[in-house]
Amino acid sequence: MAGSVALWAHEDDGAPLSEIGWMVLPEFQGRGLAKAAVRTLLRRARDEDRWGIVHAFPGITNTASNGICRSLRFTFLEERDVIFADRVLRTNHWVIDPGADLE
Repeated sequence: MAGSVALWAHEDDGAPLSEIGWMVLPEFQGRGLAKAAVRTLLRRARDEDRWGIVHAFPGITNTASNGICRSLRFTFLEERDVIFADRVLRTNHWVIDPGADLE
């Protein structure tokens, strides 16, 4: 196993939200695995027409994950604070409509 990519539904300020996130173990980074896995999962979301607009929240200093969002044609919305593991993280908020925006 080189890492993981997941797509899940939850609520954000009382509204439903589909979120995607990924992690690659250090020894496997820099090989394009995360980008390929994210693209594959977004294609599946598109084909199943199940998730609608998908959101991603990589840390603002996470150059690699923000690059994946840019290269897969996510749209940048804003910087945003997100609570993760009982910590506040400053993130970039990206969105994609897999049915319309995914190559």
